[in-house]
Amino acid sequence: MAPSTYYAARNRPPSARALQDADLGPALRQLWEENYRVYGARKLWKAARRAGYDVGRDQVARLMRVEGIAGVVRTKRVRTTRPDPVAPRHPDLVKRDFTASAPNQLWVTDLTFVPTWAGVAYVCFIIDAFSRMIVGWRVAAHMRTQMVLDAIEMARWSRGTQLTGLRCHSDAGSQFTSLRYGERLAEIGAVPSIGTVGDSYDNALAETVNGYYKTELIRGPARDERGPWKSVEDVELATLGWVHWHNTERLHGYLGDQPPAEYEQAHYAAQRTDQQLVGIQ
Repeated sequence: MAPSTYYAARNRPPSARALQDADLGPALRQLWEENYRVYGARKLWKAARRAGYDVGRDQVARLMRVEGIAGVVRTKRVRTTRPDPVAPRHPDLVKRDFTASAPNQLWVTDLTFVPTWAGVAYVCFIIDAFSRMIVGWRVAAHMRTQMVLDAIEMARWSRGTQLTGLRCHSDAGSQFTSLRYGERLAEIGAVPSIGTVGDSYDNALAETVNGYYKTELIRGPARDERGPWKSVEDVELATLGWVHWHNTERLHGYLGDQPPAEYEQAHYAAQRTDQQLVGIQ
């Protein structure tokens, strides 16, 4: 290489692409950090676009490699609930159709667990199938029916005391076949629904939420800073923050890459727009 070529290359000002990368790289890393370090290229690209950055998906993937960041990978689910072979079971009112045209038509629920130094933390989520909103949840040191009833109470506080026509679907765990569980749902006008025993597809939506909860929070990249979970209270506090993020900020592909709260707001806004104005006589 000629000396003049070397010095010309060394003294050449940074290109427009290099300058853009210098700004975008740290911005993308910050977005990734703010979202529990779980987003891959597609969701980080969507989040960047929502934040006002004019960036392409391939560009995001390239800058993620430069920054040394990546999305999380889900792991295999472990079954938590156990069916009660002698308890009467409610009918399956869902038949694997986890769709709803409005909030509070179909809820799904399930249990999962988190090992800690102080014992096992059990977690119950109640999810609205329409928006994937977590409407109720509970973390406890036991998996008795009471923890499920507590989650229903939270859902009742956030969604209303009378929800006639609501179906609440679960697996055949003993918590969901108990008399107290059915009575508590009846108090808000809801009816229980239970899938077949030993068939994960019959409660797939709830199990999906459990799966990415474990992937994003319990075993997620942010866990490296906290270290192992030390107590049930630690899990409960962390779950509180994750549920808020899940409902208000996490982008869901099923919802057109919107958070559940935003999706429901758009639904109710469309309903108000569709209503005809009544003239004053």
